Amino acid sequence: MASVDPLSALGAGSTAAATAATSSQGLGALNQNDFLTLMIAQLKQQNPLSPADPSQFLSQLAQMTEVSSMQNMQSDLSSSLRSSQASSAVGLVGHQVLAPATTVSLATGGTVSGAVDTPAGASSVTVTLSDSSGKAVRTITTPAASDLTSFSWDGLTDAGTFAPAGQYQISGSANVVGATQSASPLVVSRVASVTIDPSTQTLDLNTDNGTVALSSVRVVQ
Repeated sequence: MASVDPLSALGAGSTAAATAATSSQGLGALNQNDFLTLMIAQLKQQNPLSPADPSQFLSQLAQMTEVSSMQNMQSDLSSSLRSSQASSAVGLVGHQVLAPATTVSLATGGTVSGAVDTPAGASSVTVTLSDSSGKAVRTITTPAASDLTSFSWDGLTDAGTFAPAGQYQISGSANVVGATQSASPLVVSRVASVTIDPSTQTLDLNTDNGTVALSSVRVVQ
């Protein structure tokens, strides 16, 4: 009956387990337990006449521990930032925000207010509100202010009649040294709720003028 060295058998079993773990997970997916298994297997299989330097193992273990700690810290920090951002966004519910828009919602007897990003050198800005067919319903021209030029639509058409309630397209332009230049309109809307995108973790504000990205908000009232 052949004899078996129990220490060699144990080392071989550990090596096989470590090899299986490495093959199934890939080197990039090794965790601390996998690393310790590999280190112990290597220690058991080393040449006793020329043992491996233990300081190398300790150095590698310290590096893995440091990387693991940094990954955990990064995960905790990201989670904390998301929670803080979500709490801040929830605090906006019920408030009015000024953000870029291409459409506005006009209620019966209601008004619309907002601003236009004023280009440098502009002398005046114009806001055009159009119906679903693209026909201009109201054109508002006002002297330009620095940075943002405010405007207000009282719900009347250019003919002086009340515009029907509904969605209207909005565009902006500016007079810059006698030339017409496109300018981005922004609209004031009330925040009804907040949505967190599960794929990007970004926050969106659901307003009476549609969904607005939190990152695009210029002013909170």
